[in-house]
Amino acid sequence: MTPYEEALTREALRVYRRYAVEVVEQLGLCPWAERARQEGHVAERVVLTHEATDLDATLALIEELDQRPEIEIILAIYPRLALAQKAFEGFVRHVRERDGERHPLGEIPFAMAAFHPDSPAVLADPERLIPFLRRTPDPTIQLVRRSVLERVRGRRSQGTAFVDVSQLDLAALDAALSAPEDLRVVIARTNLETVQSKGVEAVEALLADIRQDRDRAYAELSQRWPSQAGT
Repeated sequence: MTPYEEALTREALRVYRRYAVEVVEQLGLCPWAERARQEGHVAERVVLTHEATDLDATLALIEELDQRPEIEIILAIYPRLALAQKAFEGFVRHVRERDGERHPLGEIPFAMAAFHPDSPAVLADPERLIPFLRRTPDPTIQLVRRSVLERVRGRRSQGTAFVDVSQLDLAALDAALSAPEDLRVVIARTNLETVQSKGVEAVEALLADIRQDRDRAYAELSQRWPSQAGT
């Protein structure tokens, strides 16, 4: 990598980790996120592609980390991929399709979800709030091992938003799994209550601060390496 790319990678990881710690962990959006990160089950990787048609780097990353069974969740971060929310969802769909072509039916290792900084805040119901809580500073793909989803959620596949990514027999997990609702529903409802309690304006302000931090950092890098920032 060039010095610019190395610096961009560092800054992309730094601002993503602000989101992971200050939003996901400190607001309690996922009860197991902090422990999973501390125990080494999470891999954060920056992908420097800037073309929506360039899937090779992402597919290579998935293939590489699939060989490491201790990695149960991957965050693929795209600081140079300037796509609107719907376009990025299309990009993730293409990655999912291409990855699926490499595996027999039923053996695709990872489930994928799109996270994007422009997702709106909709408090009408818990499910519609999920995209807002996925407002990462850069477009990001969250990949979770399907084997983990199957263990945690009784072989149900209803998305990947803030799921348990460790093999923990916590009392809270046992209670959630024994509840009549699906685990996703339980977590989504709890997260809506958290946002309502904290105030959506306060959560939006925190997300905006992280985004502004990102914009300032990237602008400084562009000023330092003007010939590389646009490529």
